[in-house]
Amino acid sequence: MEQLPFPLAPAPDELTSEKGRILFAGETEFLKGVVAMDGLPPSDRLEVCFAGRSNVGKSTLINALTGRKGLARASNTPGRTQEINFFTLAQSHYLVDLPGYGYANAPLPIVEKWQRLLKSYLSGRQNLRRAFVLVDTRHGVKPVDDEIMSLLDSAAVTFQVVMTKADKVKDAERARILTQVRGALAKHPAAFPEIILTSSEKGIGIPDLRATIATLA
Repeated sequence: MEQLPFPLAPAPDELTSEKGRILFAGETEFLKGVVAMDGLPPSDRLEVCFAGRSNVGKSTLINALTGRKGLARASNTPGRTQEINFFTLAQSHYLVDLPGYGYANAPLPIVEKWQRLLKSYLSGRQNLRRAFVLVDTRHGVKPVDDEIMSLLDSAAVTFQVVMTKADKVKDAERARILTQVRGALAKHPAAFPEIILTSSEKGIGIPDLRATIATLA
């Protein structure tokens, strides 16, 4: 059988799954919200970031990963789009919640400030190992997602697509959306060649994503 481009990530083996479970069983705390580069914490630990357009389920996913419902707070207010939120994971990792993008009603100066901060962060953070770009399984890759992927290409930051809300779509529709996503990813040299399918509500893919983060060097 011909291998699809950008296949779904295989389930981790038992040892890798346990490594992910142990990592995320560690204490997770909100560290700070950053609005300028000089506010970034020291780059003294491995870092992964999560990017996604508004309402894609980013905060819910971070809460599901860490097992803490109120850790990351969802907000649909444009003012919050200026912050990069840092969380400490155990003693070894930062989880970074990037501002939600795609706010059509955000004032232009806020959008421009966010874009400048994001570009500076992505190009200047040496300990950033991977960006996870969240894509809603109901909608596939939108133009605004393509923009963030192109930004990651230009910053030479490897990114991996995490499909959210997978339980909301029937199998046939999910297959169609995955075909669209694979076509979009083929245009991006920084794209990691596997997709992770998740549902925070049902717990689908959460152990897989934990294991992926735990095995990044």
